[in-house]
Amino acid sequence: MEHKDIAINGDSAIAMAWKQINPDVCAAYPITPQTIIVERFSDYVADGEVSTEFVCTESEHSALTLCIASAAAGARTVTATASVGLGYMWEMLGIASGLRMPLTMAVSNRTLSAPINIHCDHGDAMASRDAGWLMIFAENVQEAYDNAIIALRIAEHKDVQLPMMTCLDGFILTHAIERMTPIDTHDVKEFVGEYKPVYPLLDLKNPVTYGVMDSPDFFYEHRYQMKMAMDAALDVTEKVFKDFAKMTGRKYSLVEEYKCDDADYVAVCLGSTFGTMKATVDILRKEGKKVGVMMPRLYRPLPSKDIAKAVKGKKGVAVMDKFMTLGGYSPLYEDVVASAVCLDKMPEMYSYVYGLGGRDARVDVLKTVFTDMIDKKAKKVNYLGVKL
Repeated sequence: MEHKDIAINGDSAIAMAWKQINPDVCAAYPITPQTIIVERFSDYVADGEVSTEFVCTESEHSALTLCIASAAAGARTVTATASVGLGYMWEMLGIASGLRMPLTMAVSNRTLSAPINIHCDHGDAMASRDAGWLMIFAENVQEAYDNAIIALRIAEHKDVQLPMMTCLDGFILTHAIERMTPIDTHDVKEFVGEYKPVYPLLDLKNPVTYGVMDSPDFFYEHRYQMKMAMDAALDVTEKVFKDFAKMTGRKYSLVEEYKCDDADYVAVCLGSTFGTMKATVDILRKEGKKVGVMMPRLYRPLPSKDIAKAVKGKKGVAVMDKFMTLGGYSPLYEDVVASAVCLDKMPEMYSYVYGLGGRDARVDVLKTVFTDMIDKKAKKVNYLGVKL
């Protein structure tokens, strides 16, 4: 059973999902544009609507440290952060994944300093993409809410046991009010199920140790086990998506495609830009241009086979990075190119950097991504909307 549609922003939607899940522990520190998540959830705690142990720590580093300890003890644990807050957690990101802690963290994507900027790009997520965390992106508020629920089933699966970030674009989704259809709380609880920790510290009959020194004799194998868990997460995610569709009717895929089947030219993007690109595709389709757009919903582990299948046979592929690598190619571009290497004939691949520091990417600007490819004006690396 579903509730009627409501109007809500992305941060509040995640807090609502957490309320319905009722996790054991939430430790967090506020940072724009994530603050609303922990503010709203702390209200639920104070009002007795959840039984969660909520800890407002003195820093993001402390927040994730506490979450790791909580998860190790056997508690279902959630947290949230953004931008330099995620950067402050850096030391603990690898510890959370290396110790196989299946906690979930909402990341309200915001640019990294300097210069200081509070608006959206994907610098925080991209700087963390190789830390051993699963990562899933949302196009809109509905998906931000759904991902907060879906993530638990993936991270906590016995074949995965890795932490997971649920990414939503700062301000564009965190603060924008959209229509959303929440799920009945009973159904949410049934979907995520009772938490069954693996090797909890508080299981006194089966003592375990975390955080010990790992010698060259074992470290490599332990990292390889994490790789195996990442591989397993692809199949697990697809199965969780199917179960979620049965419950809600909302169907998700590892790689979302929009009018790509017969397209000659496609764009690849992450997050809220997917929605704007769909509108751009519709306009160009009316002009007779065969274009499409796709989004890897699951970014880590990267669904390489699905990406390769989606770009196969295209004349041109524009990869949109809301992040700029200095001294190299941008990450999503690298990932898409590497995924397509297996094809007998690779499409022409173009890197587009855009939207840094919250720079608006409107339909009229995004149209040039396609028209440049069609008119053979696109460069290998393009900086969309830069004023210099």
